[in-house]
Amino acid sequence: MFDYTIETSNTMEETIEKLKATLMEEKFGVLWEFDIQAKLQEKGLEFNEPYKVLEVCNPHEAKRVLDKNKMVGYFLPCKIVVYTDQGKTKIGMPKPSALIQNVNDEELNEIALDIEKRLMSAIDKSI
Repeated sequence: MFDYTIETSNTMEETIEKLKATLMEEKFGVLWEFDIQAKLQEKGLEFNEPYKVLEVCNPHEAKRVLDKNKMVGYFLPCKIVVYTDQGKTKIGMPKPSALIQNVNDEELNEIALDIEKRLMSAIDKSI
């Protein structure tokens, strides 16, 4: 599977606040929080489910992978999505290991797996 997605009984707001704190424990910061629902509604489009994309980054890890292969920047920053689906709050992300496979570099695969493990840990701790 290309993604890691889990469900929580917390509200979106609670989930995002907890997620920000657990990401910090793993040395990741939230660069940007994109509210897709608000943006679509601003453009006159009906979209009634809350849906937020958090772009997260660990600068040291970003530099490490970019030093190895500049094309990895196509996958940066990492994205974590928090949304509601049928009344349930979900948290998900594309797995870095699935994305990085496209550059065919074993060392980068190992780095991606480590980053993935840390992001999944932060997500798990936020539920």
